[in-house]
Amino acid sequence: MACGPRPQAVRGDAGQDWFNLAEIPWFNSGLFDAADCLPLEPADLELAWRAVWIGEIQWMLGHGYSPNDRPILKPLIHIECRDALLTELPSPSGRGAGGEGAHLPCLVRPGRINEGAAVRVSLVCFGKNARQNPVMLDGQPVTDIYADLTGRPLDAAGGMDLTQARPLPENAGCSFFGLCLAGAFAVDSDTARHWLRQPNPHGRPNSEVLRPIWNGVDVTQGWKGRWVIDFGADLSEAALYEAPFAWVLEKVKPVRMSNREKSRVEYWWRHGRPRPELRRRLAGLARYIATSETAKHRVFIWLPVSVAPEHKLVVIARDDDETFGILSSRFHVLWATALGGRLGVGNDPVYNSTRCFETFPFPPGLQPNRNALTPTPLPEGEGLKAAIAVAARRLNELRENWLNPPEWVDRVPEVVPGYPDRLIPKPEHAAELKKRTLTNLYNQRPAWLVNAHRTLDEAVAAAYGWPADLSDEDVLRRLLALNLERAGGGG
Repeated sequence: MACGPRPQAVRGDAGQDWFNLAEIPWFNSGLFDAADCLPLEPADLELAWRAVWIGEIQWMLGHGYSPNDRPILKPLIHIECRDALLTELPSPSGRGAGGEGAHLPCLVRPGRINEGAAVRVSLVCFGKNARQNPVMLDGQPVTDIYADLTGRPLDAAGGMDLTQARPLPENAGCSFFGLCLAGAFAVDSDTARHWLRQPNPHGRPNSEVLRPIWNGVDVTQGWKGRWVIDFGADLSEAALYEAPFAWVLEKVKPVRMSNREKSRVEYWWRHGRPRPELRRRLAGLARYIATSETAKHRVFIWLPVSVAPEHKLVVIARDDDETFGILSSRFHVLWATALGGRLGVGNDPVYNSTRCFETFPFPPGLQPNRNALTPTPLPEGEGLKAAIAVAARRLNELRENWLNPPEWVDRVPEVVPGYPDRLIPKPEHAAELKKRTLTNLYNQRPAWLVNAHRTLDEAVAAAYGWPADLSDEDVLRRLLALNLERAGGGG
């Protein structure tokens, strides 16, 4: 952002006298102070270009990429030497930017600003006389603008500020990001299967350090066949797995030696973020729940513990059908969409563990950490829990049969035991199977999928003791009230 010196006063609406900016409460106690702005000088524009390129070089070197060898000579046309004001909104009287009137308090959120991301940009303007001229949000008058860039309409009986939601102890320690590799630890299926057949000098198999790995794209579009090398903390022990260790020695170590994080240099044979807390919570489970961090549709799936989650997956360390069902219901999907962010070319919802999962008030008696809490009885006993589990299993079964119809695929055991079966498309159905992804399924939303979700939603609504036909706004309002009640007085 470029801007000139901070002005000392601005003009009010309808030709009012100028008033001091001291009357305006600045955001974050002066976060946007004049010291944070770039002066309007050509030389400073050149410095801004160079600062961006130096930052890119540092990032690329730190993440194992080869930087551009002539970065300084390329101008960054996105940084301009001018005032930061992009657009002025006229007052309702119709006077424009060049006229007599000033402009109303407003907040503008442009959509996608380039081909790489849908970035939310907020422009906040201040003015006096807001009672006669209400605050505007996305062209609509509101009485309040909340921190998540939603607002309270003028005619609303009561506001619903979802940013008030607080993490709940009953959900703590159950959701995690997947493994952050920070290096070329992933290999293709052919390489992995070759290594799985190879002996080692200590007589132990490479299956102890090799696993299939899934990321967000694998969830939404099907597994791409990647495996991951996953060593422990002991370097001498890792070296005994001969072929995988040779790969890491050649592909990972040279890059890691220039990493700015000391731990990544010292433990170059290990993942950048090995997630020990996640591993502890998965110990003893046969499967876990996963969802893509960023996706058009908020969908949860089961993965066996023999499959490693990469960092673009959010993992819920639970293996019970009722938790899977509650997360897959409209109640949680609405909550997660409303409290999460947006990212990417498609402006897709982002699932944030802290905001989306830890704040979500599960039905009473079905909280993830319920065994560690004072037991909260279900309103109608175990029958409600069983109904959710049955509906969740049915939804998962129908989806799996659609994704990989038994008539269209052959299930082949892996070259060594302990891994999921390989799904080999029959030649005559291979082209059609490529189209069968969760994204395409939820784009189409066939009647059987709608019906399965409706049955699940009805079971979850009953567990809350709520009507099944609540509007989206009523669902969010009730969930927020439940969150605040539990955050204030316990579960």
